[in-house]
Amino acid sequence: MSIGLEHYIILSAVLFAIGLYGALSKRNAIVILMSIEIMLNAVNIAMVAFSRYIVPALLTGHIFAIFIIVVAAAEATVGLAIIIGIYRNRETIDASQINLMKW
Repeated sequence: MSIGLEHYIILSAVLFAIGLYGALSKRNAIVILMSIEIMLNAVNIAMVAFSRYIVPALLTGHIFAIFIIVVAAAEATVGLAIIIGIYRNRETIDASQINLMKW
């Protein structure tokens, strides 16, 4: 039995579902950021798998995956900077207590 495209897509779907659950159900801002990273990694797995099994001569899925990794790194950096700034002002990272945009 070899690992096929279906296995990678199932893995990607499970990881995306875990990340979506974490992003929607948790209150901790750092856990929400980690859940978003899990979802982006699930998309990377799907991109590389489709690229490998559908058009192996082209590297479009790999290039998109590298682009997503770069965007995820920037998102993590900016997100952590925002969370640190909020923590210094509010002394909490509970997403339900962060209401900076309210009047």
